Amino acid sequence: MFKSINRTFAVVLLLSSGSVYADKYSNIGRTATEQEVAAWDIDVRPDFKGLPKGSGSVAKGQQVWEGRCASCHGTFGESNEVFTPIVGGTTKEDILTGRVAALVGNKQPQKTTLMKVSTLSTLWDYIHRAMPWTAPKSLSNDEVFAVTAYILNLAEIIPDDFILSDQNISDVQKLMPNRNGMTLNHGMWDVNGKPDIRSVACMKDCTVQAQVKSTLPELARNAHGNVQQQNRIFGAVRGVDTTRPPITAPIGFLIKQEQEAQNILSPTDRDPAVKTDGLSLAKKNNCLFCHGVANKIVGPGFAEISARYKSDSGAEARLIEKVRKGGAGNWGETLMPAQAQVSNDDIKLLVNWILKEVKQ
Repeated sequence: MFKSINRTFAVVLLLSSGSVYADKYSNIGRTATEQEVAAWDIDVRPDFKGLPKGSGSVAKGQQVWEGRCASCHGTFGESNEVFTPIVGGTTKEDILTGRVAALVGNKQPQKTTLMKVSTLSTLWDYIHRAMPWTAPKSLSNDEVFAVTAYILNLAEIIPDDFILSDQNISDVQKLMPNRNGMTLNHGMWDVNGKPDIRSVACMKDCTVQAQVKSTLPELARNAHGNVQQQNRIFGAVRGVDTTRPPITAPIGFLIKQEQEAQNILSPTDRDPAVKTDGLSLAKKNNCLFCHGVANKIVGPGFAEISARYKSDSGAEARLIEKVRKGGAGNWGETLMPAQAQVSNDDIKLLVNWILKEVKQ
């Protein structure tokens, strides 16, 4: 949490002091506007400074959870299918002591979110800015309060009829199972403290030229499917097809080669723009996080869907409804969340693209 706070503070400080650097260096930028600074400054501190007003009940949180969260985290926050479980591993005794006993000696085989998190602001802040995965920042403040309340209720921290709000959240913080488990002896906590690392950079007549690059070890390249297809498409995205050997071609050639190698679209006499629109919409709305074009990730691959409904004249209408309202059962128990943020026209275009353009 405090790493994110300090990073946010550093960015805000840099933006707000832009005029100093602009005066000293040419072409460095301009002073950030108040609106730009406010857009960055959305973190919620452990003392709940920055927390917006709002409230949400456990019951409302359950409704939001089942429609927007359960497909990745399970109905009770226990699923390990997509992400590490959120709930589990804490006891009533932990709530009294503020220290999760299962963390001592690694008695719990897998550490859940509520075992590790010390500040309730961390949980609220992350849900607010990053969830749900397919549509981050789409939850209202009241919905974030409600979902947070539901998670706390699953861990038996608050009762079924509780309403979490900006007025009582500091009282609930006193019940967090691992509230006393944070390490404070480091430079990120105290701005006057010692840094975590110390290094002196060579600035003149350097004999070694630094090279910055990243790579995945071979054993990890395809551990979780094609990671490029699992990016949330917000801003620039970099990535490679991890199902294929690493290559070092220029990015333009790499993208073209990848598109040709995947061969994800059937030959057709249709306008190529129709095909591009379908794939673009799938990326824009983060469909490729759960669905590969050719292969299953969490849900079935688009090619599998196209093959199943190839001769089904009523498939288009049913799939449009499934995308709009969500549901489970056709492809196993994994729940597909409702895609309320996608327009009806875009849903229809996506479904038509899957049924008519994706190669089976």
